[in-house]
Amino acid sequence: MPDINTLFRKRIGFPEQEIISFERLDKVLEKTAKAIPFENICIINKNASDISKESLVTKILDRNEGGVCYELNPILSLFIKENGFDVSLVRGAVYDHSSQNWVPTGLTHVTILLNHNNQTYVLDTGFGVNLPLKPVPLSGETVHSKNGEFRIKKLDSEYGNYAFEMKLKYKDFDWKLGYAFDTENSIRELPELNEIKQIISESEHSPFNKAPLLTKISDGGTVTLTGSSLTIWKDGKMHKEEIAETQFTDLAKKHFGVMVK
Repeated sequence: MPDINTLFRKRIGFPEQEIISFERLDKVLEKTAKAIPFENICIINKNASDISKESLVTKILDRNEGGVCYELNPILSLFIKENGFDVSLVRGAVYDHSSQNWVPTGLTHVTILLNHNNQTYVLDTGFGVNLPLKPVPLSGETVHSKNGEFRIKKLDSEYGNYAFEMKLKYKDFDWKLGYAFDTENSIRELPELNEIKQIISESEHSPFNKAPLLTKISDGGTVTLTGSSLTIWKDGKMHKEEIAETQFTDLAKKHFGVMVK
């Protein structure tokens, strides 16, 4: 079986021998967010593999690619579990602020629940650049990080009993609903994620099968690359430039380390 612990530490630049305590999870989350991009290249190229431990290791830890939520959070959960933590995966539904409604693809977001000292937390490295970079407790306490403020609130919804909310640094002045999730409906086996993969890959309502997207946290901000633009946020200032289609491959390698074929 693949040595996820060693490979994951190497990918994010975390010391191989350092014990990961709960207090060090914020450093793990920050390094993960900076090293492994949220990207949909395999979906666009229609060559995404079925989800398994082996396929995730090959894609993210061997080939140094990124992924979407049903790839990024599962590989992180496997790593966290190997380091002695009690974690599980749950499904959620993202809120679309442009339409003021839940996304029509339904329960296609995947996030992590961590149980520690009789408290439950959300860990998420698969929500684009909307990442808390720290464990967020279900108790409702606000968590502050370099990326903004984050909290979990109880919710009465067909999509779950809790909601992830955010106030991104430099971008949001008010709290925004990110997604709902159901703590009572855990994903028991990784192959269950293939249903989500199929919806995201094939549904006409999926935003991730229309055009390429790569995005990640960077020092002081975020970097986002699409087929037509490169957007860099740094210290609260945004620089956006239109790009030619021929520039995309080189920019993906330069900013994300991803080889696009």
